[in-house]
Amino acid sequence: MTADFPLQTFDTLRAPLREVAVATPSTRLIRLGLSGAPFTFDAGQAALIGIADRPERVPYSIASAPAETAASGLLDFLIKVEPSGRWGHQFDRLEPGMTIGVRGPFGAFLFPARPRESRFLFIAGGTGIAPIRAMIRQALAGGQTGAMKLLYSAKTTDDFAYLPELGEMAIEHGLDLRLYVTRGSADGGQMEMTATRLGVDLSKTGRGRVGLAQLAPLVDDPETLCFVCGPESMVADVPPMLQQLGIDRSRIKVEEW
Repeated sequence: MTADFPLQTFDTLRAPLREVAVATPSTRLIRLGLSGAPFTFDAGQAALIGIADRPERVPYSIASAPAETAASGLLDFLIKVEPSGRWGHQFDRLEPGMTIGVRGPFGAFLFPARPRESRFLFIAGGTGIAPIRAMIRQALAGGQTGAMKLLYSAKTTDDFAYLPELGEMAIEHGLDLRLYVTRGSADGGQMEMTATRLGVDLSKTGRGRVGLAQLAPLVDDPETLCFVCGPESMVADVPPMLQQLGIDRSRIKVEEW
């Protein structure tokens, strides 16, 4: 994957870590308090973050939508952590009260302010849900009425972040939510319980890697605007499949680092 990080060596801002919440067993949702400091970004962008008094910075997508951050004064990131609690292979356990340095925002993986398209397909794998979640939230906050579909893939049912929230968006805003797990032979019952709890039709769930069979039911218009974010293999494999289904490459946006 390619990197397109900002060249500045100084932080755009330094912000206190207000909250650390368990998103999944291997991820944490962290919320930074802006305390009135200006930080303008677009849904889908990323930033380089790290402990303020150390030079290392690691890229993470911004998980909050711009409208949410403007209203709450909080900037969210979904962070993958090691079993020991370390994050980014660089830093020790995250604790509220730490000061985090932020550089950015950066990136061209954006949900357009005024899209010409009226159908949107979001495809996320693992922590790739973070910028996708921000895009969907921003679209809803901006009054976007186009049809939105989300295919979300994770290793197991325990690895889906934001599930209750996504379920609410499916019920309240008509988000067409599809869930797939890629590992675990015993996940069938868990997936059924997860789908039932969220009000998701069991026919919209499954097991295995995302392929043409999973994508085809979601592509019913060649002018669908598509967004793909997840593991390197997903970002490499999904766009050609979307093209096979009739989507022009110009309408397939991927996050590449």
